[in-house]
Amino acid sequence: MSFLTMTHLEKIFGQNRVVKDFSLSVEKGEFISLLGPSGCGKTTVLRMVAGFESPSAGGITIDGKDVTGLKANSRNIGMMFQAYALFPNMTVADNVAFGLKVKGAPKAERDARVAEMLALIGLADLGGRFPFQLSGGQQQRVALARALAPRPSVLLLDEPLSALDAKVRVSLRNQIRQIQQELGITTIFVTHDQEEAMSISDRIVVMNGGVADQVGAPFEIYNRPRTRFVANFVGTLNTFEVEVADPASGRVMLAGQGLTLPDAPLAARAGETLSVALRPEALRLGRLPDAEALLTAKVTDVHFMGSVIRLKADLAGAAVSLDTFNRPDTPPPVVGSEVEVSLSGRDFILLQA
Repeated sequence: MSFLTMTHLEKIFGQNRVVKDFSLSVEKGEFISLLGPSGCGKTTVLRMVAGFESPSAGGITIDGKDVTGLKANSRNIGMMFQAYALFPNMTVADNVAFGLKVKGAPKAERDARVAEMLALIGLADLGGRFPFQLSGGQQQRVALARALAPRPSVLLLDEPLSALDAKVRVSLRNQIRQIQQELGITTIFVTHDQEEAMSISDRIVVMNGGVADQVGAPFEIYNRPRTRFVANFVGTLNTFEVEVADPASGRVMLAGQGLTLPDAPLAARAGETLSVALRPEALRLGRLPDAEALLTAKVTDVHFMGSVIRLKADLAGAAVSLDTFNRPDTPPPVVGSEVEVSLSGRDFILLQA
């Protein structure tokens, strides 16, 4: 039985249906990311789980208990917000102890738990400081410790890293994941940043217009998106139009060359056109022995990104991005040059509506 279950959740504000028939089962200790653009409903789902919003329809259970009608302070939820929301007139230690104090925990227990939490987040020596004396990353770590101190059954994170600079954001997201795994706490993380979601999640829920477009592991979401929205929102995508040659076998034609798609049989007739896509790393420079097709592309731009070089090129009538690893002994192609590109049908993504 799942630890956290959301069943047919709906949320309506006036005439606006923000969340539509949303269902999700989360296992104990699982890290789930709700990923999507602004206004897609991800934060509203999180707020319904927290008890800050009441569902217009549907239900929520935690550890077998129906919490749909319970107030937020009766759900044993830990919450970490985008804004640090620390009490400015309290020390770091007092901020972390706040939830325990509200629960009536004895002082000795509070002090021991605060020391444990500050050690966990690597700020054991800063308990006596005030929030204004900390960096943004340190403040957010204190907010995490405060959320975890009362031993919640579920941890909810509402875009907690978006106010931080890039380097601190990467470091803190890795620390959040490490702590979550160490404690084994069931976690839901809301973000609009695909890299964040891909790097730390067990599963990702890609939301679009109040609906869960796809739920799956990061590998599945990236490599086998089920809808055009997911394919375009997660990662960079090159799109092509191909002509169906043999629907039964998945055989199609691109720029006069045959490819076999992995989605056979195709839901189309011979001669019809389908939209397909390739990730930049699936377009491979040079003549490779396992390629099904070999096309010529004209390089229009070159971006050196350290370990990866991203080429922009014209290929089969489409403007494409192509990623290749940097090799110190092999300079990248120059703008205006022509290069051979190897393609394999197994790498193509068939785009649905």
